[in-house]
Amino acid sequence: MSIADHRFEPPERLARSLGAGPADETAHAWLAKLPHTVQEYLERWELTPERVVTPGGRSSMLVLVRQSDGTPAALKLALPDGRAALEHAALTAWHGLGAVRPLRADTEAGVLLLERLSGEVSLRSLTEPKAVLEATATLQRLWVRPPQDHPFPSVADGTARLAGAVREYGAQPWAAEARALAEEALDLREALTAGGQEPDCLLHGAYEQGKVLAGSRAPWLAVGPRPLVGERAYDLAWLVRDRVDTLLASPGSGAGARRRVTRLADALDVDAERLRGWTLFRATHAGLSALAHGSRPAGELLLEFAAML
Repeated sequence: MSIADHRFEPPERLARSLGAGPADETAHAWLAKLPHTVQEYLERWELTPERVVTPGGRSSMLVLVRQSDGTPAALKLALPDGRAALEHAALTAWHGLGAVRPLRADTEAGVLLLERLSGEVSLRSLTEPKAVLEATATLQRLWVRPPQDHPFPSVADGTARLAGAVREYGAQPWAAEARALAEEALDLREALTAGGQEPDCLLHGAYEQGKVLAGSRAPWLAVGPRPLVGERAYDLAWLVRDRVDTLLASPGSGAGARRRVTRLADALDVDAERLRGWTLFRATHAGLSALAHGSRPAGELLLEFAAML
């Protein structure tokens, strides 16, 4: 094996996120091999590297590259845990409509080559009203009928793991003050997955303003899906939570949070009560997870937001 190029060492945020658990030998081995893996795919796909994106994400590494014809692209490397295959399947189904285009893939290895977007410019760079308008317009383009024989989990199956985490965290002594909220979130999730939903759509699964980047062939394109199939209210929930720190710092923040639910539900013809339920569930899960992993300010902020709903 050739000597690894230190330019391709994992960014600190990624190493800290995936390397935090000493028992996770798979993640540690993947991080250690990452510089070699980058070099392997640069050679295999005839790519010229420009730079590693920093601080980058918490679950993948992105290297800005140029293809052999000089076209800019982005090489994304993630743990080979199956998520890249789902991401590639969703991006392929969207055909570049509202989302980044995949150029090449080795999904078993967790490696994707994507069209280059302006990673420094997301919808968060816009004023809130403009960002919400663009975010909802882009999201609607992603809500298509799932392909036949698709590999995507349902919202019910996808949230079963989240519910397990809420149940586990909610039982911990440090979560005593959030226990009632955790129980409400679990009850809501149970009711929401019991039936009465609209026909299934292909969902982004992790949609927020920061996941919508400026592009050259379209003004705004979504990246980083965690695709599922199910009702649209689940996908819309994270937009309700966006810029939560600004919301909670405003007078009448509780009423403001509820108005967000109503406005977004009306704008996209989604049932407001189901949107409220999914928002509360997802915010509670995220808040408890943040507390469990030592991010107290973020966790408390999300749980305060969930309680307002």
